[in-house]
Amino acid sequence: MCIYSSTTHAVCLDCRLAYKRPATPQEPGSCPQCRAELINAGADLEVPKKRDSAGWRALTAVLRSGLTFHGGCCGTGPGYRPRTPREIRERLALAERTGMPVKQALSVPDPTLTDRYGATGSPSSSRATLSGGC
Repeated sequence: MCIYSSTTHAVCLDCRLAYKRPATPQEPGSCPQCRAELINAGADLEVPKKRDSAGWRALTAVLRSGLTFHGGCCGTGPGYRPRTPREIRERLALAERTGMPVKQALSVPDPTLTDRYGATGSPSSSRATLSGGC
């Protein structure tokens, strides 16, 4: 049985604010403070504290790459997401070294065990892990 959250985080990267909103398919709208467009980040986001500039830099890189924190089927969650600028740099180096798309490289848990096909090292098995379950 799949259980989905009834709320999602709408994030303003300029103001370093996140608002919980009802989960709807429409756009999240604009920030009440600066009027910048909000990003629908998903229900599974752990919002960094406003003064945590490193955490917000990492979150900005993740969200601008197109990754979000929407949970998967059957409570599997969004998967790995980097939390520090160092983790972002390591995964960007992986993308440059292997030719992997940045969005995919940012979701790799350990960049030292990865080649251009993903974490397992073979093209056929990485397709199976990317397609998901359920």
